[in-house]
Amino acid sequence: MKTFVVLVAVSLLSLIGAEVEQHEHQEEEGGTTQVPKYLTAVQANNVNVQIFVILRELEDKLRDTERQLADLRREVRCNQVAFGASLGDVGNIGPFNAEITLTYRNVYSNTGAYNPTTGIFTAPIRGVYYFSFSGHNDCSKSMGLRLMKNGEQMITVFNHPAGNRPETATNGMTLQLEVGDQVYMRLRADTWIFDNLNNHSTFIGHLLFPL
Repeated sequence: MKTFVVLVAVSLLSLIGAEVEQHEHQEEEGGTTQVPKYLTAVQANNVNVQIFVILRELEDKLRDTERQLADLRREVRCNQVAFGASLGDVGNIGPFNAEITLTYRNVYSNTGAYNPTTGIFTAPIRGVYYFSFSGHNDCSKSMGLRLMKNGEQMITVFNHPAGNRPETATNGMTLQLEVGDQVYMRLRADTWIFDNLNNHSTFIGHLLFPL
């Protein structure tokens, strides 16, 4: 766009300069052709000044537009929040005599709000989010999973022992979050969870819309 503005100005200046030169040449040869007033040397200079003023105004508007586009791009990026991860090929996790925060290190997608080292999702903007999770285990032992928000349980699943067979449990919930709210998964004490290359046990979340 800047190039276009400059080319327009240069073209106008060249056209005016050519007309003024032709007018002066006609005067030297004693020509009697009447030239429009805007083609006199003084007025042509005034036109040059006006063109540069217009060019400066266009450049200022262009800078404003570029700033607005940059702000819009930042806003769009902020509104793009999503992640999806699984425990990965870890085998059994647990049982432990105390609760632990699960770390889903096998990340499929992540716009940056989920930390695979800690297992914690931190809301970058105020909005309504959706989270879901699945857990797989050998139900010879219990599996208890809790979706947490800032230390408070939102929803849970619990598989009771039911013999030597595999089971999967899932759950999900829509949550309203403020900037900095943290969402994560906890494994209850004295329970376990299983995952392998099939990625049975997952944790996902994404922004539905900002508030």
